[in-house]
Amino acid sequence: MMEPSNTREQLRPGLWVTINERYPGSMITRSETVPLAALRQPLAAARLTFVSSAGVQPKGSLPFDVVHPVGDYSFRRVPSNSKPEDLEIHQLKYPTVDAHRDLNVIFPIERLQELAAEGVIGGLTPHLFSFIGYNMDPERLEQTLAEEIADAVVAEGADAALLCPA
Repeated sequence: MMEPSNTREQLRPGLWVTINERYPGSMITRSETVPLAALRQPLAAARLTFVSSAGVQPKGSLPFDVVHPVGDYSFRRVPSNSKPEDLEIHQLKYPTVDAHRDLNVIFPIERLQELAAEGVIGGLTPHLFSFIGYNMDPERLEQTLAEEIADAVVAEGADAALLCPA
């Protein structure tokens, strides 16, 4: 994994303020920064994983609960060798028309596979990860979903994680 840097702070110091402005009910009161991490090896030797709030999952897996009033706090493992036609989107909170035409606009699985094949990255973890971003309880999001995804990323042997909100 990446090791924390003591000399650099988060990319967006006003992150919590921005979240509270966009989602007035969230009421996050944190003031601490999120440290950036330095990659321990060249990207061409690093195993990458992908984490997205796009709601993408393998066809036939349990759908995300897109109608629960406080959200769904589960995630899905997506085999990194999947083809777009093996995957589906369960999401109501963003327009999915373009993603249904080309899943790579929201979940760039083929582009990541190409980067691995070309040696730009050292490879992909066996699974990539997806959840739905509509979650109204930030504490629960952090203490359950985020922690569970972080544990899964570590278990997969990722050297770096690419995070992508939908």
